[in-house]
Amino acid sequence: MEIQIHDEPLSHLADHGLIAGAFTVDRVLDLTVEEGGLGGFRLRERPLTESYVKDYDMVVGNRPEDWRRQFDLSSWGLISARIAGQRVGGVVIAAKSRELHLLEGRDDLALLWDIRVAPSVRRRGIGATLFAAAERWAGGRGCLQLKVETQNTNVAACKFYASRGCELGAVQRFAYPDFPAEIQLLWYKVLGNRE
Repeated sequence: MEIQIHDEPLSHLADHGLIAGAFTVDRVLDLTVEEGGLGGFRLRERPLTESYVKDYDMVVGNRPEDWRRQFDLSSWGLISARIAGQRVGGVVIAAKSRELHLLEGRDDLALLWDIRVAPSVRRRGIGATLFAAAERWAGGRGCLQLKVETQNTNVAACKFYASRGCELGAVQRFAYPDFPAEIQLLWYKVLGNRE
């Protein structure tokens, strides 16, 4: 199975959105805070008795074709993955976007905004290939780190990012007022162009 990687114009975001981004939540990472935080914290995986599907595209204004109405995409990138010419995944990377607080006002930080792999071809290396392409994209623009946001409800994603060399840099317990049970996890990958 040969995976072809292509940089695409952001006018193809609607095509990117045709790849399902939904995932099944069948386990979570529970956070235990010791001594009010002074003793550190611990994340521990826990299986759920009832699983559910999480689909961020169902959140109003969160589909890929909606992003250009909310953000300046002039410094963003879109990379697609294809097999035999058919789109099977993609990754969107943001950089130098002052309105994205996740970029911390830094010009040397890129944000992996969205990564998708078609459900029928997951666990075949496409995600790893796309992640490597995102690293190259960011490094080619002078970024020293690639940042990724995920949640404690996406254990598979957390394990994926850790396996790609990302380190957990921040845990935000109260980041999502509409989803108070979810915890924001921010991962950082140091890129190869750091001196």
